[in-house]
Amino acid sequence: MINLQTLRTSWAPRLLSVLRMVAGFLFMQHGGQKLFSFPAAPQAEPALFSLLGLAGVLELFGGALILMGLFTRPVAFLLSGQMAFAYFMVHAPRDFWPLVNQGELAALYCFLYLYLFAAGGGPWSLDRLRK
Repeated sequence: MINLQTLRTSWAPRLLSVLRMVAGFLFMQHGGQKLFSFPAAPQAEPALFSLLGLAGVLELFGGALILMGLFTRPVAFLLSGQMAFAYFMVHAPRDFWPLVNQGELAALYCFLYLYLFAAGGGPWSLDRLRK
């Protein structure tokens, strides 16, 4: 019979790594959209040296570093701050409720990256190999 506690304990660090990889991959798409109109064209083409252009660079390259688990803690801290900034600059002025102001993803990414800052990249990360 399978011991669920043992299974849960042994898989928790691995699932942290999977969560990190999925979050990085999904986040990169936002940067790709802003910088290269890929995988979908943005509503407006941002100038590279603008807040949206900077956000695109952080999302694309920060997401790639998160995906690989390289410099996870400092990058996650930076991206958490970026998402908090995005939420309060873009979404919060529209309405109080995240569902209405379309800020759900920004809020979720903010706290996800704050968690990765505290937890690290997990066992399947380049950070682990560097140690």
